[in-house]
Amino acid sequence: MRKITKRVGFEPQSLSQFKRNTPKSNYQDLTNVERQDIRTECVTEQHFLCAYCSKQITGTNTDSMNEHVEARHVAPNRSLDFTNIVASCRTPRQCDDSHGSRPLPLTPFMSECETELQFKLSGKVVGLSERAKETIRVLNLGDTLENNRSLIEQRKQLTESLLWVNGIDPSEGLEDDELIELVLSEMTTPKNGKLEAYAPVLVNILKQWID
Repeated sequence: MRKITKRVGFEPQSLSQFKRNTPKSNYQDLTNVERQDIRTECVTEQHFLCAYCSKQITGTNTDSMNEHVEARHVAPNRSLDFTNIVASCRTPRQCDDSHGSRPLPLTPFMSECETELQFKLSGKVVGLSERAKETIRVLNLGDTLENNRSLIEQRKQLTESLLWVNGIDPSEGLEDDELIELVLSEMTTPKNGKLEAYAPVLVNILKQWID
């Protein structure tokens, strides 16, 4: 998970116009135009990564959706609050599909989401706090093979591939802090507005090596 910074007062123009014209409306009243504009803006500010699992998404309705971090059933007054909406992948049984209306104690809006979730080269994720463990459970982010084998294997394959591309043997690790810093810079710098799939996962792993 990577911290997402929402700018207060900044939202798609079509959403602002909709709220001005229909002040008593809610999310279900939006047309496809507003919904797509929200999704496009969220995906852009997330550098084309799912807010929860860091899988790459395109921003189209086929692979991504608007996700309310504080669920609409829990906070109906925030259904049109752009600062409560992120773009999630549509993967079955994880992320938005797993979230439902359950409380999410650790969110992408918190800087701690980058430190309280610890990723391993095995592809698994470990929660370093109780709220992190609960968030992993709610979103089904792959703490065990039994819970989400597919996500764990995808993370393992792609993070290892990113390491190899950058001259690092995943089986040996690395003690060259200077090279790690270079790779970290590469992984955190968007290219044409996009980050590599699971780049935040690799960043998390590399920072553990430095520490």
